[in-house]
Amino acid sequence: LERVLEAYQVRCLDLRKDPRFRQIVVLKNHGYGVSAFQHPHSHIVALPVVPKGIDEELWGASAHYSVKERCVFCDIIRDEIRLGRRLVLETRLFVSYAPFAPRFPFELWILPKRHEPDFGGIGMEERQDLAQVLKTVLSRLGAIIPNLSSSLILHTSPLHEFGRDEYHWHIEVLPKLARVAGFEWATGFFINPVPPEEAAARLRGDPE
Repeated sequence: LERVLEAYQVRCLDLRKDPRFRQIVVLKNHGYGVSAFQHPHSHIVALPVVPKGIDEELWGASAHYSVKERCVFCDIIRDEIRLGRRLVLETRLFVSYAPFAPRFPFELWILPKRHEPDFGGIGMEERQDLAQVLKTVLSRLGAIIPNLSSSLILHTSPLHEFGRDEYHWHIEVLPKLARVAGFEWATGFFINPVPPEEAAARLRGDPE
């Protein structure tokens, strides 16, 4: 898995040299119902525009930074570690937690503790630690969810903007347990029957 992460990084660094591209999207699909392919596979896509989801994250991060003069993701990391209720796994270099308002049951986010807007700036030690974090959380998800289908999505700073102090690269792990229906498409609101605190407790292995 560390070699896969290294391949992602190498391709991101290479694609950023092309001035036509503004954003690199990296995702890995596994299982049925998340892609046209049934086998595990990755996509690395270079886009001439910044996708809406990342653009909204950038807007929110910029608004927070303009008031607090610090990264909102770094603040979230500190709060999740301090509170502990949604924390799933903490290592020396990374934190994995169930976000406060998850769209999907057992949705997880993985963030580096070191502030870094751009995934291309990850070091070898961080790649190795991230690989172990991914193995651990995916194994725990697989133990809870039989025949797990999921998508891993890398969010990194737009190209040529990787010095933006307000952003913080991260990985979102999105298990596919429910179908996105008309209400979600119509409103952008997601119905999730599993509270993040409950999901985190189960993934930590807390006694019921």
